[in-house]
Amino acid sequence: VFSQNEPAAIYNVPTDKKVIALTFDISWGDKRTEPILKVLEDKGIKNTTFFLSSPWSKSHPELVQRMVKNGWEIGSHGHKHVNYSKLSDEEIREQIQTADGILKQVTGQNPNLIRLPNGDFDKRVLRIANELNYKVIQWDTDSLDWMNKGVANIVNRVVTKAHPGDIVLMHASDTCTQTHEALPTII
Repeated sequence: VFSQNEPAAIYNVPTDKKVIALTFDISWGDKRTEPILKVLEDKGIKNTTFFLSSPWSKSHPELVQRMVKNGWEIGSHGHKHVNYSKLSDEEIREQIQTADGILKQVTGQNPNLIRLPNGDFDKRVLRIANELNYKVIQWDTDSLDWMNKGVANIVNRVVTKAHPGDIVLMHASDTCTQTHEALPTII
């Protein structure tokens, strides 16, 4: 149970408007991101958030710059893709700060949102992220696109669960082979 005075993760945004937030985690690979960016560009999507791991960002600066140029929000997905709740306070701080420095260098921006690897956190992680001026962003709807159970399954899962202010978790890493095909219908 989390106290109202303690930092908390954000799972949705309270609104009556029929809007959702499409968010994408990226940690590895160079084949799936491009098709997803193209769909977003072709559909004229202006508001989306990419949570980028710092090693991926460093090795794919041209894709990151394309995201920045399109005005899409860049959040941190940390440095190592490990469960931060299993790390010491010092290691948690190091992972967030390392990613922060690399993302600032690659984007020219100061990220203030973080989605922790595997969505894993505890009170310590929330407190440290907050101390480092980060808001922890989770999701209400998990597309389960990483399971690759078919385009129709991804679409159905998102459109049947989506609600006003929903934050939708998707991925643009190479292990998710169907996201770019499901995205046009979801949009």
